[in-house]
Amino acid sequence: MKLIIGNDHKGTQLKNKVVSFLKANGYDVIDLGVNEEMSVDYPKYAFEVTNMLLSSQADFGILICGTGIGMSIAANKVKGIRCALVHNAKDSALARKHNDANVLALSSKTSFILAKKIITTFLNTSFSNEERHINRINMIKEYEKDA
Repeated sequence: MKLIIGNDHKGTQLKNKVVSFLKANGYDVIDLGVNEEMSVDYPKYAFEVTNMLLSSQADFGILICGTGIGMSIAANKVKGIRCALVHNAKDSALARKHNDANVLALSSKTSFILAKKIITTFLNTSFSNEERHINRINMIKEYEKDA
C-alpha cells in the first residue's frame, strides 16, 4: 500500500516517527512534509498531498499539523477528498467504514502510541459499502459537482 504524508512545521516530529513506523511495517511512503520547525503555510502541503492522491499516486493520505484542523479544512476543499480529523481509533475506523475517508488528519499533539493505533486502524478498515453510506457519499459528490 502506498501512502502520501504531509505536515507543517508543528507536525515535523510526529511525522518523522510515523514515516519510520510505516516504512518499518512495509508501507511505501511518499513524504511531502517539512523536516524543520520553521513556520510554513499548511494549505500548501494539504493541497500537494490531496492532488497527488487524486492522481492515483497513492492509496491514502495522512496530514499532520498543530491541531489537525487547518489541514483537514484545506484538504476538504479539494474535490474528491474526504479528510477526517481523528483523535481516537474508534473514530478512525468509522471514518473509513461510514465515510470512505481517503485522507487522515492528525494533531501534532497526538502521542506517537495513539497515532500508530489511529493510522493502523484507518489503513486496516474497509468501507462498509452499505447503501445508506453510499447514498451520503453520493450526496457529497453531487454537491461538489455544483460547487
